[in-house]
Amino acid sequence: MTDPAIKLGCVVFDIDGVLADVRHRLHHVERKPKDWHAFFAGMADDPPLAQGIELARLEAAAGHDLAFLTGRSESYREVTQNWLDRHDVPKGPLIMRPDGDYRPAKQFKPAALRRIARTHDITYLVDDDLAVVETVRAAGWQVRHATWMTKDQAQQQSLFAAQEGDGRS
Repeated sequence: MTDPAIKLGCVVFDIDGVLADVRHRLHHVERKPKDWHAFFAGMADDPPLAQGIELARLEAAAGHDLAFLTGRSESYREVTQNWLDRHDVPKGPLIMRPDGDYRPAKQFKPAALRRIARTHDITYLVDDDLAVVETVRAAGWQVRHATWMTKDQAQQQSLFAAQEGDGRS
């Protein structure tokens, strides 16, 4: 058991592709024109990714603070928080992309991590986006690359294109 006087750092979790399985809605952004409305409308129905949720639970039980950093826009806060609560994800602040911010995730997330680092020691980030992983590592933070959602390269590329090319999710 962790001594409550010892403050451990914060583990920061991405949501899509780390905690939430978005494969059932990727078809909406794999075609042209992309149907962003339909893609986001399905997020409440995302199945949980057991490996990511278990990691969050283990880190919380070990005494780490948790934070959730997602490329989902602020307008999806309620559905995202409800999803986290419904799947018994441990509590922590939810940091979301401001509405209208379409920067690639590899730009948005390091900037958000710098804000988190003002008040928390960041232990590591858990993210599935290789561009984010590489950028965050290059900035000096520890990262765990989440590879458990899919091995299907076409689906993975669709999600990465949404995150990096379109600045969504």
